[in-house]
Amino acid sequence: MILHGYWRSGASYRTRIALNLKGLAYDQQPVDLRKGEQSAETYRGLSGQALVPALELDDGQVLVQSPAILEWLEETHPQPPLLPRSPRDRATVRAMCAVIGCDVQPLNNLRVLKAVRALGADEDGVNRWAQGWIEQAFNIFAPMARRHGGDWCFGDTPTLADCYLIPQIYSARRFGVDMSGWTNLTAIEARAADHPAFAAAHPDRQPDADAPAS
Repeated sequence: MILHGYWRSGASYRTRIALNLKGLAYDQQPVDLRKGEQSAETYRGLSGQALVPALELDDGQVLVQSPAILEWLEETHPQPPLLPRSPRDRATVRAMCAVIGCDVQPLNNLRVLKAVRALGADEDGVNRWAQGWIEQAFNIFAPMARRHGGDWCFGDTPTLADCYLIPQIYSARRFGVDMSGWTNLTAIEARAADHPAFAAAHPDRQPDADAPAS
């Protein structure tokens, strides 16, 4: 399989985590969003929306939209499971995913931030925009994780909720969000940092990552 993505994209990040948790081999084809490579004709041939990620399968078919990709991975590679067994618990994990994937992450991705800048916001204004939505989401997500979580967001093994949470925490730190008020989430973040599947998916470890500042 080939994952077409961008190192700092939250949707690409969560997809890498899920692929790694499933133990699946894949190659990466970087798509530089800052250079507009997502709008190139060659990439649009894969993803009509010109968004990342896109997962190119062994048979040449292409899956787009990270929620659909993650659900496909769960259905076609059920071990280890990233959704709980009971329908009610599965709905809970999906709801946790939606708090991030629907209600906040799209509002702090690159194309939205460009639109905010186009409306006249300076960098401080852009950061405040992102911070406000992230803080709102974490204020909802943290009690859910406290109620249903153990070592991870739901129970004692990673689920799709963790695939969504960890990239959003990475984004929160980029935008200067003070994480001290959500200690259960930062505990999960620390646990993920020691987990090989999460560590390998970290943006800084991707082939297209920016070189560290000197």
